[in-house]
Amino acid sequence: MHFFYFLMLLLAFTPTPGLTWTDAGDIIDLAGFLKVIYPGFLVRSEPLVNQEVNFDIPESVQAPEGDFQDVSGPVVLTKNGQIRGSTLEKAHVFYGVPYAGPPTGAYRWKPPRPVSPWQGVYNATYPRAACMQACVGPITEECPKHVSEDCLYLNIFVPRDVNLNVPLWTSLPVLVWIHGGDFIGGSASKPLYDGRFLSNFSRTVVVSMDYRLGAFGFLVSGKDPLSSAVGNYGILDQQAALLWVQRNIAVFGGDPGKVTIFGESAGAQSVGLHLMMQSSEPLFKQAVLQSLPFSIPLKTRHDAVKLGKSFARQTNCSVSDLVCLLSLSAQDVLAAQMKTSAKLVNPFRFLEVFETWGPFVDGELIKEQAVEAFHKGHWQKQKPVLLGTTSEEGVLFVYAVFNKPVSAVESTVYITAIFKQHALRILHKYLPLYRDSDRRGMLAQIVTDYIFLCPARRSARAAVAAGSHVWMYVFDHVTSDPRVWSGLSFCYDHACHGAELPFVFNSASVANFSMSPPERLLSNRMLCYWGEWAHSGDPSTRAGQTEFCRQQRLPLWPRYSDSSGWLVMNLTVRSHAQVGTRDHICDFWDKLAIYY
Repeated sequence: MHFFYFLMLLLAFTPTPGLTWTDAGDIIDLAGFLKVIYPGFLVRSEPLVNQEVNFDIPESVQAPEGDFQDVSGPVVLTKNGQIRGSTLEKAHVFYGVPYAGPPTGAYRWKPPRPVSPWQGVYNATYPRAACMQACVGPITEECPKHVSEDCLYLNIFVPRDVNLNVPLWTSLPVLVWIHGGDFIGGSASKPLYDGRFLSNFSRTVVVSMDYRLGAFGFLVSGKDPLSSAVGNYGILDQQAALLWVQRNIAVFGGDPGKVTIFGESAGAQSVGLHLMMQSSEPLFKQAVLQSLPFSIPLKTRHDAVKLGKSFARQTNCSVSDLVCLLSLSAQDVLAAQMKTSAKLVNPFRFLEVFETWGPFVDGELIKEQAVEAFHKGHWQKQKPVLLGTTSEEGVLFVYAVFNKPVSAVESTVYITAIFKQHALRILHKYLPLYRDSDRRGMLAQIVTDYIFLCPARRSARAAVAAGSHVWMYVFDHVTSDPRVWSGLSFCYDHACHGAELPFVFNSASVANFSMSPPERLLSNRMLCYWGEWAHSGDPSTRAGQTEFCRQQRLPLWPRYSDSSGWLVMNLTVRSHAQVGTRDHICDFWDKLAIYY
């Protein structure tokens, strides 16, 4: 233990060549920093980029093919004009519906604009291009084939037995999905998020949206919106999509007064922000937060501007020269974003490296960190909330970053760099539990506990104390098909981050996954829980249960409260309510009080 103490002192007080450790300092090269501290550092310093992505594909190139071509599909009249969709297996589908004007040209770094009305019938029978992004790391095969700055579209799924050609007597609840992807990747049209099955079997209208990502959605170059990029555009896009839903979803059979927003990872962060933002309050009724990384901090304005300056240097523009920045091609913006993403803005907020681009605390739209807002009650407490994690969230992140075994010494360096003066207590807590020479398993568990599970538990308990209605889960199922884990070998045989998604959407068949009969039952039950939540704000009331869901015989999911013994739903092939299995570990993290 004397070695650990010495190492902490070394990190705290030894000058590191080439690095500036003051708040006024420049961007820090994370990989270089760690390599100086420990030469055996194993993180890639340069991101992997898939060069086969097609940029700015014009609509004419994306002609509908196969199942997307349906000239006889349903036609509805929105506020902006008529839209024709497709009638596919299980659902009517409207792909690529514009909810805001294209954020291109002079509108690149501007708030979303209303859609201009159109003449004739809009073709909503095929997905549009995803927002600008590049593939990084080991999941490049999941990158959208077409990306464009013109990407503010949403998809709508309506149960197939709903007749959209006649007046509707009963409106259906609406589920609005916000995809994850670290705010730099992802797409609403990913097969994993195919909303047909969730819509049909739960009798809900499902909506999925795209929103601006990376530098396109979150660049900050100054404070004046007339002369600079002021950031958080991706969150404003989401608000615009939610407003579009309020104004238009009724013609698709949806009830604008019964909107649930749900998302995973960065999508869950987005949901949490909308729960905190006063301007989003009238746009939805309740929320589901899947694997929200509570302890990854949003940037301060100071750090967001520093990131913007680093971005501008990569483009040979001045950060104050918006005209120069606007003149850049989309490819140039993306290239500068990728080069900047290998940097760390604030060495004293080490975990920001896991989310270089994303929302920042601007003091107006976003006023504080999510875990802080939940703890202090600065959110829409009257709205029911369902939140949870997977049991092994950290495996995806740790094994993707560290592609070789990590020794005890190396793991000590990383933990000390992240947790500073708290490192000794954390090492004392975790080191005795992990005896393998490869300490990646220990690091993965620390990531799971500190970033996801324990701050979620603390937020839930604070919400309960404030009188809110909360339900919690842990997705604890391990599948035998590694493709469920995005084809990542290190997620094989683990309940990784995002592992619940094909089960919630019941999308295994279209996402090319195989499921055993018990897994199909689990997927059916999870779909029904999420659907029941949309109907009633309680996953166990059975108030809006369909015949399909009645056949699944859902186990009772108790509300999270001290009177119920703080029971959470363990979602696995034998789903059941249980007391939190890592409560003693979360008690430890709560006492450290370092979530924000």
